[in-house]
Amino acid sequence: MKNLTQNDSYVKNILLGKNGKNSLLEETTSILTFRKNSKPIIFIGSATCGIVAGSLETKLTLIEYLKERQIDAEVVEIGCSCPCSFEPIVEVKLPGKNRISFKNITSDKVEAVLDGLFNNDLQFNNVIGQYFDELHHPWENVINISDLPFFSAQKRILLKNSGLYTPENILQYVATGGYKSFAKCITQYKPQDICNIVEESQLEGRGGGGYQTGRKWNAALQIAAGQKYLICNANESDTGSFIVRRLIENHPHLLIEGIAIASFAIGASKAYVFIRNDYNKAIEVLSKALQQAKEYELIGSNILNSGTNFSIVLVQSAGAFVCGEETALINSIAGKRGMPSAKPPFPVESGLFDFPTVVNSAETLCNIPSIILNGPDWFKSFGKLNSFGTKLISIAGKTKTTGFAEIEMGVSITEVLENIAGFESQEEIKALQIGGPNGSCIPPSLFSIPIDYQLMKDKEIRMGSGGIVLFDDTTCMVDLAKHYMKFIKNESCGKCIPCREGTRKMFEILENITISQKNEGGHETLDRFKGVMQIESLANVISDTSLCGLGKYSPNPFLSTLKWFRSEYEEHIFDRKCKAGVCQHLKSYYIHVEKCTGCNACAVRCPANAILGNKLQPHFILQELCTSCGICFEICKFSSISIQ
Repeated sequence: MKNLTQNDSYVKNILLGKNGKNSLLEETTSILTFRKNSKPIIFIGSATCGIVAGSLETKLTLIEYLKERQIDAEVVEIGCSCPCSFEPIVEVKLPGKNRISFKNITSDKVEAVLDGLFNNDLQFNNVIGQYFDELHHPWENVINISDLPFFSAQKRILLKNSGLYTPENILQYVATGGYKSFAKCITQYKPQDICNIVEESQLEGRGGGGYQTGRKWNAALQIAAGQKYLICNANESDTGSFIVRRLIENHPHLLIEGIAIASFAIGASKAYVFIRNDYNKAIEVLSKALQQAKEYELIGSNILNSGTNFSIVLVQSAGAFVCGEETALINSIAGKRGMPSAKPPFPVESGLFDFPTVVNSAETLCNIPSIILNGPDWFKSFGKLNSFGTKLISIAGKTKTTGFAEIEMGVSITEVLENIAGFESQEEIKALQIGGPNGSCIPPSLFSIPIDYQLMKDKEIRMGSGGIVLFDDTTCMVDLAKHYMKFIKNESCGKCIPCREGTRKMFEILENITISQKNEGGHETLDRFKGVMQIESLANVISDTSLCGLGKYSPNPFLSTLKWFRSEYEEHIFDRKCKAGVCQHLKSYYIHVEKCTGCNACAVRCPANAILGNKLQPHFILQELCTSCGICFEICKFSSISIQ
């Protein structure tokens, strides 16, 4: 442990409510509140979404631009401000002017944008908005960024500082009120008091189950044991969801503070963060934040002279989907194969190394500091129906704006799509998938349903972690169900027969529905229809008899698509057609003799030798040999081949 400097002492003093002055903290606060800066500051979004969009190249170009023109300016890496389709995002704070934000600033746009900015001639095509401050001069004809529909439709509590500062910088986090809740807990509250506050807030687990967090904590606290553990589940397995990754990349210290409070509340001296091993940026940011928290003695021994001791260990998962289930996760941390265990006993009774263990999602834990700081009644003031607080959601797929948002519980899916995703009409959307691979696919007629755990459960819709993926008419719902079933089949741990064998059989049946049966015999046809008749009852058996949530919810993609898009199944089964044109093997290719020039290009490229005809004479396709690969359709320059 390093010796405390003046800055370290100030952090302790401010957390303990003592007065003090420190130039570095004052400067940090000024930057965060946009109060003063003597030279230009250029902020570049450096979360995963920004890196994928090219922010690293943009940063290098920014530095080179400033160097060539001998401009004294600072380049600062920040997190994601959440509209990921705007990346790379560059924000500039000139002395005396409002901070202004630009979207899609790839390296080739840096020169034009900065030349215009420094000469008061903005490139409006790339302007997102400005952060208004009464002490600074505004940019003319530039909207307040908080008035944009993407932001104004949100209720930002966890994300209120997203994209405003360097995520892993502990001084900047403390300057925004960070770690005050933790200091309040270990100096003013007993563990039982904290558990009661969280239970009174009625915070539901944000990992998908919706179980009352305070009840789980109280149950663990009441068990007498020499050792207890807290586990943060950051093993984000839901395809199409990037909530945990963005949350950690933007607010690692918020997560650490939530873990610290939870550990103190249940009497745990050790906590684990179980995170996906391919979340490279999130792991990097969280590792730096953990190191800073240790250096400033917010993790370790005798924290803030309170006598409290606890540690946090970062564990990288192997990426198995099943390890999102709490007992499989516990087995993985213990060095065992990541397979679920039967319950009871529940983890709060006998979990990691057979000691009482509480498993909470990363989003759940990030809600804790604000609940402690503001009280349970404040938390319950958010939420329109049965669930309270806010919910993080990610939006992906066929959408105008992809990104990461925070909404008030009870807001309808329609409001999310219109205000945040940017859809003016639901006619553009065919279906919405929510809840990950074992979630639900729903039609536009259900978009009016509020995002509320109980109401969605009543409609047999799983919220999961909150990942939303949108699909249009180019998506085949049967193929989509097959895609998710293949994923679940491959991710099954194999421990219980219903999941292991049932998901494999369901995938085979769905595959038979979507492939060509040109040479199918009578026995094969009978087997195919027999499978079709059995698949729904098979899905219900898997759901009723599987050991863990992976198996119990694995039939959801099929059952929900069958319920709401039954006509597509009938089309595939009886007509052997795919209206969306996705199922390749259900396509039939025909040559229009009046258009065919006999160039012979399609016959030469056909891998099945199914195209016959003399050169410069019309060709034709032997349907019994055609594999529906589509090569002929792609290479024909005369549009003489059609799909039926």
